This record gives sequence, structure tokens and C-alpha cells, in this order.
Amino acid sequence: MKRALAIGFLLSFIAEPAFAQDMLQVSIPVGTEGEGTYAPALRVTLMLLALSMLPALLVSVTSFTRIVVVLGFVKQALGTQSLPPSQVIIGLSLFLTLFTMSPVLNKVHETAWQPYQAGLINDEEALEKGLVPLRAFMARHTRADELRLMLSLSNAEKPANFDEVSTLTLIPAFMLSELRAAFIMGAMIFIPFIVIDLVVASVLMAMGMMMVPPAVVSLPIKLLLFILADGWNLVVGSLVRSIMGGV
Repeated sequence: MKRALAIGFLLSFIAEPAFAQDMLQVSIPVGTEGEGTYAPALRVTLMLLALSMLPALLVSVTSFTRIVVVLGFVKQALGTQSLPPSQVIIGLSLFLTLFTMSPVLNKVHETAWQPYQAGLINDEEALEKGLVPLRAFMARHTRADELRLMLSLSNAEKPANFDEVSTLTLIPAFMLSELRAAFIMGAMIFIPFIVIDLVVASVLMAMGMMMVPPAVVSLPIKLLLFILADGWNLVVGSLVRSIMGGV
């Protein structure tokens, strides 16, 4: 539960450095504990805002995008229509996301949430410390081409180093890189199933059974091949290794 609160606390502030570049200067009340500490009412408001933005941030700054897209490709390649159900795909993607992101979340919990709960650091210091592991994760999975694209589109000055890249620029570059990696994996998944479809269609045509839909024959063959090849373990294992290995 504490770890979940830590995640919500971090996500409530993730866009703050980026949005601060364009926002007007406003007067924000601070608490009596010192500079950098928000008032209790504002803190509660930010926590509620974090909860409302949690789904979007889950997709944007974690490995969820890569996982759910690849599992969606598996479903389409098999041609099983509504099986597995979308709820199962989303549920598996969520738990695989928590599994692959656990080292990052543990670092956030240790470096930001625990000191913040103990009163050793204020809100701004907790934000800075909590963003470091998350930005490091996104940087490890962001390709230079996507990052250069977002920097050019932002019309901002070229940063001298990675620390000067804003979070608002890093997130879309990270998402584009994740989509590219997911589509590459999806293409590799589709190839053997397309071969099966072509072979089945050719055999049926050669036998003069043109009225028989190829999917009726190819679906059992694809399912059998997927089971014999231990397909789910192969897909999930490749996904987890690609994420946790920094590919």
C-alpha cells in the first residue's frame, strides 16, 4: 500500500517541470515546515490529480505500451478473434508492467518516498529524487532518433546533456521508441503464422476446396504450433528480457 502511495505521489508531480516552462507565475501556498513544502490542502489536491491521471501516466512512462501492443499482436496473429478476452490481455499487461517496473519503483520508494514519509526531505526534494530512477528507465529505452525528433519539434535549444532534456520531451520520445520495439516484435510473431495461412490456402486450392475458408483449417494448426512451441512463455520471456535488459 505504501508503495502504491509512493507511485501516486511521484506521478502527481511528473509533469510539473515541463509544464512550469510555459505556465504563468502563480502564488502557491506553502506549509509551515519550510521552503519547498506544500500546504496540506494543495498536497491533497495534487494527490487527487495524480489518481485521475494515473491511467494515462501508466501508459506513458512505463513498459505497459510495449507489453500490451505485443500481446495484441499475438492475439491477431493467432486469429482467435475475441480470445483471449481483452480483459485478460489488459490484466496480464498490468501485472507484467508491475513486474518489469519493480526495480524502478523500489528505487523510487527507497530514495524518495521513505525519506519523505520520515520528514527528512520536503516535497520538491522528493520530486527530484523520485524522478531520477523513472527518467533513467525511460532514457535507457529511448532511441536517439526519437529523442532528436522530439527536440527538433519542440524548437527548444539543444540540451548540453541528458539532464537538460525536459520530461515533457522525454515521454513522447520514450513512447515512440516503445511502439517501434513492439512493432518489431509483432512482425516477428506474425511471420510463422502467415506462412501457415499461405500453406493452408495453397493446399486447399490445390485440392479444389476453394469454398472452405482457410481460417477454419489454419486456426487449429496455429494453436497447436503455438502450444507445442510453448508460445506464451516465449513471448512473455522475450518481452521481460527486452525490458529489464534495456533493449
